[in-house]
Amino acid sequence: MRIIPAILTKNKEELLGMLTLCRKFTNYVQIDIMDGKFVPSKSISSQELAEIDFPINSEAHLMVVDPCFWLDSFKKFGSERIIYHYEIDKDHEKIISQIKKNGFSPGLAINPSTKINEFKALVDKVDVVLFMSVIPGFYGSEFIPAVLEKIKKFKDLFPNKRIGIDGGIKLDNLKMAVDLGIDDICVGSAILKTDDPEKSCDFFKTVINE
Repeated sequence: MRIIPAILTKNKEELLGMLTLCRKFTNYVQIDIMDGKFVPSKSISSQELAEIDFPINSEAHLMVVDPCFWLDSFKKFGSERIIYHYEIDKDHEKIISQIKKNGFSPGLAINPSTKINEFKALVDKVDVVLFMSVIPGFYGSEFIPAVLEKIKKFKDLFPNKRIGIDGGIKLDNLKMAVDLGIDDICVGSAILKTDDPEKSCDFFKTVINE
């Protein structure tokens, strides 16, 4: 089980600043990308991302309609995993194949309203399933507790699949995620928008290690 700081930003300078900050207390981050189409908000561009040379292990969470468009940029950046959304209207097998061909570990992100039956045929084709516990696209969105019940059902069906949770995780609801045995707990504003992100991350790590 690990805490993964999730970085969401609109510009290159802020991303560099957040990466520099994160490197003080973690060796792995998630970079959130939004295209203004799949979700209303927009983040850093693919060109700006490709220009950044920063030594940190990372994964991408692509809240976009065309995940393959971002593969080159994240390859240059050096990420190891690409997580894209099930809800896009694309050929999933082709996307997963392209992700693997480019040397990434593939992951599938699932919106709160998406049912297990809708995506279960793809579970064995990806390395991780990331359950969104908020409506995606905004920092600091409200946690949706019903997602925990969906995760519980998913774990009964796929006990050996790596799973993550992303969105609205704070110290007051973290224990619920820990009790479910979730592998990757992605935390954005509750770490990176605090006065002392390093101390905040330490608080989260303390809870998962209790």
